[in-house]
Amino acid sequence: METVFSSANLVAMAGWLALLVAPRHRAVTWWFAGLALPALLAALYLVLLVTHAPGAEGGFSSLAGVAALFRNPGVLLAGWVHYLAFDLFIGAWICRRGAAEGVNPWLVRLCLPPTFLAGPVGLLLFLGLRAAKGTRLGRVA
Repeated sequence: METVFSSANLVAMAGWLALLVAPRHRAVTWWFAGLALPALLAALYLVLLVTHAPGAEGGFSSLAGVAALFRNPGVLLAGWVHYLAFDLFIGAWICRRGAAEGVNPWLVRLCLPPTFLAGPVGLLLFLGLRAAKGTRLGRVA
């Protein structure tokens, strides 16, 4: 389990470093950190979930149920990999939107560490930057 944990962290870190170095490079923001690495982490998540969730105590209908579910180390690791995959996906989206909307790449870079460490906080920061720049928040891309 520790090896899988460390390997998943290294995969995610490769994506985050690529985003920091090249936040406007299409191969990085679309393919590497935006698709390939999140898909790899998603596949690992699926394997962990299928392997460890059946028979695990708990569930998603209450906070106590979630706590019981995450007492299973395999399910806890699956939950961690879930965060790694989704936060990286959002980080790549932030870079793509920032480039498309002309947000200064250094400001985009400032949003990446909080997205890595506390996903919704980084997303909120980026949305705030977009709003301050006058970008329509309702635009989907």
